Amino acid sequence: MIKKFIDAFKGIRQGNQWHKKHGPSAPKVGDLAPDFCISDVTGENPIRLSDFIDKRPVALVFGSFT
Repeated sequence: MIKKFIDAFKGIRQGNQWHKKHGPSAPKVGDLAPDFCISDVTGENPIRLSDFIDKRPVALVFGSFT
């Protein structure tokens, strides 16, 4: 129980340090992602994040698959 509290406190402290480094405009936990538009894998059909509001969960994965 004490370890969980200490781990949670470390996470809060690290989050606060991150926010100080990146400024007050950095997103906070629970903030909505800004709307954006991307193309599907064919590059022909635009997809907006706002198209999924109240319809289904969305997971954003940033990385390289090459």
